[in-house]
Amino acid sequence: MNIRNRKARFEYEFVDVYVAGMQLTGSEVKSIRESKASIAEAYCYLKRGELWIKGMHISPYEPASYNNSDPIRERKLLLNKAELEKIEKSLKNKGLTIIPLKVFLSDTGYAKLEIAVARGKKMHDKRQDLRDKDDKRAMDRAMKI
Repeated sequence: MNIRNRKARFEYEFVDVYVAGMQLTGSEVKSIRESKASIAEAYCYLKRGELWIKGMHISPYEPASYNNSDPIRERKLLLNKAELEKIEKSLKNKGLTIIPLKVFLSDTGYAKLEIAVARGKKMHDKRQDLRDKDDKRAMDRAMKI
């Protein structure tokens, strides 16, 4: 299972990373097990002291009943109160946002979401990351020879 937000590392600089549970229905968990989910356009927000994710797409599970839930509905994220308060304090700083990084299954079988409080990168930071990536690739090639 490999459900990742691949652009996140390029677009954002991470301040804090958290692992949150999600309130899902049974058919949504089965779809996630089949890797039929996407967090590419998703984002998280705080509403009345609770953390929600919006824009996450989980495809309907085909063998499930006719009453599948909406694929892009808002889902509540489960964190403890101290973590929510810490996130809320950090969001008061200008330019910070909460982005989803990856969806995975825990050892106990629960679907978890890795989220990060992040700051958007400037264009020169992105260029530096590309340069570092190219240099690393060149060093790896030189080591193989």
